[in-house]
Amino acid sequence: MGGAFLAAAVLARVGGRIGLPTIPLFILAGILLGPHTPGVVLLDDPHDLEMLSALGLVLLLFYLGLEFHLDDLRTGGRRMALAGGTYLALNVGAGLGFGFALGWGTSEALVLAGVLGISSSAIVTKVLVDLGRIGNPETRPILGIIVVEDVFLALYLAALQPILSGADNLGAAVLDGGKAFGFLLLLAVVARFGTKVVGKLFDTKDDELLVISFLGAAVFVAGISEWFGVADAIGAFMVGLMLGSTASGARIMKLVHPLRDAFGAIFFFAFGLSIDPGDLPGVVWPVLAAVAVTVAMNVLAGMATARIYAFGPKATANISTTLLARGEFALILATMAAGAGLDERLPPFIAGYVLLLAVLSPLAAGRSHWLARILPGGRTRDQEAVPV
Repeated sequence: MGGAFLAAAVLARVGGRIGLPTIPLFILAGILLGPHTPGVVLLDDPHDLEMLSALGLVLLLFYLGLEFHLDDLRTGGRRMALAGGTYLALNVGAGLGFGFALGWGTSEALVLAGVLGISSSAIVTKVLVDLGRIGNPETRPILGIIVVEDVFLALYLAALQPILSGADNLGAAVLDGGKAFGFLLLLAVVARFGTKVVGKLFDTKDDELLVISFLGAAVFVAGISEWFGVADAIGAFMVGLMLGSTASGARIMKLVHPLRDAFGAIFFFAFGLSIDPGDLPGVVWPVLAAVAVTVAMNVLAGMATARIYAFGPKATANISTTLLARGEFALILATMAAGAGLDERLPPFIAGYVLLLAVLSPLAAGRSHWLARILPGGRTRDQEAVPV
């Protein structure tokens, strides 16, 4: 673990001197020091970092919840659902069509629909933080789309599992989906009506006790969420959503920063460990085609979201490029596909696709003004509209 931290830090410092974002550098460190490349191998088994990696994802989404206040849900829930539904319809639909176009099979197409359709919450959060866009007007819709995606993710995984396992019991699939949705609903009710009680439970002037309390709550609820078939990250997000509206919210946000950054780096490093570069050449053309489809769908989704929120070309470009990354959900689907004995080209395809977008997304987001210039109205001097 010490070697992972140091390798990530060295590469990030070098990359920072030439203007590269940290995310792809953390991933590159994992690839170079993993079991699939020659030279120094820090870890023979990437699963050795699995718990620390999961903690990184939990903390990234916990921080996201702290930033996303309940007032945003109450005042903009309808637009958030519309923007998120539009994003999913475009990207999941394109992913399904792309999967059938490859001709790898129906189960493979359903997996690819999820792979191409869901953004990486971890990378999106890191990009927003690194670029200093947390306070931007378009960030609220971006976070809203992530929330809608995570709800869809829980239901999609519950429905896909019996299909990949060959089960013909529709009732079991419906039961799993209902269990996941019920737990999400319970978390939402607590977030909506239990904020005062939660605030009193976490009210302390001792920073040490506060850190232990919010860390324990985030990890515990994340684990319970996973047991109910909901992604652990969305459980942590909901805890952050509750605590962000309490009197301790500002202190928690400050205290979680170093934890988020440290374990977030481990998450991306562990992602790199799982990638075998030798498997990528055989799927390079499908990967490039999938990336092109994803870029096109994200631009369309960004334009649709901008229309819903009355944004201009700059915000449209920020939305389109920030949501481009794919990550943890795609890797979960790759693992499920391998366990179900699906087409052997699927796991390396997913690895290559995710790796390319993990590198491309932070770079594109940092240069989103290039895209803004070619969007409708991009060359005018009109000011960005403020959301109603």
